[in-house]
Amino acid sequence: MKLKSLLMLAGAGVLAACVTTAAGLSFGNNTGDYPNDNECDDPRFTGGGMASSLSVDNIGKDATDCQTLYSAQRIRLARTRAQWDVAQCRAIEYGNNSSRWARDNECDDPRFTGPGVDEILVPADLRADAADCRALCNAGEIWLK
Repeated sequence: MKLKSLLMLAGAGVLAACVTTAAGLSFGNNTGDYPNDNECDDPRFTGGGMASSLSVDNIGKDATDCQTLYSAQRIRLARTRAQWDVAQCRAIEYGNNSSRWARDNECDDPRFTGPGVDEILVPADLRADAADCRALCNAGEIWLK
């Protein structure tokens, strides 16, 4: 009986532990709202395997999905500020200002990342917050994932 209890506790510890790659990339754990749904919900990543709506609340909370998709090269880490040159902002097609959140001094376009991006991103705001995203990109506060 003690062995069975010990194995159950050990198994629970494995589920709660963080998943980390050999390169040191931590995927976190599976404590988010949508683990094991075959979509990565962690906004630190980008690519074809991502969930359509993303929230900073899911950072590090969808380890299995994100690690599986990352290993299959269906997603990658989003770029960092150091990997982005502000001069690249001139070549971006920003779209229009049709988002209900346009002109609120936060970029709501899910193609972007950085401190000037809103915490919740939805597909409806793709290319629909041009003024905010253009200004923030030119200021170095956001960049393409």
